Amino acid sequence: MRVALGTALVIMGIFGWLPILGFWMIPLGLLVLSVDFHQARRFRRRLEVWSGRRRRRRQERDHQPQRSQDE
Repeated sequence: MRVALGTALVIMGIFGWLPILGFWMIPLGLLVLSVDFHQARRFRRRLEVWSGRRRRRRQERDHQPQRSQDE
């Protein structure tokens, strides 16, 4: 059932310029498909780890005290 739903979302997302359908359906369909396919699941996990590290580095950078140029 998930494979059929994911495939349908991707196919309908290709026709995103039509009313009701949208390009947002493509990533959602790929996310649904990634639950059942090992390679896609691995890619999704790497993307999650990468984005989490990036977010953490950005938060650390934004929360560091600013140094004045006089020092």
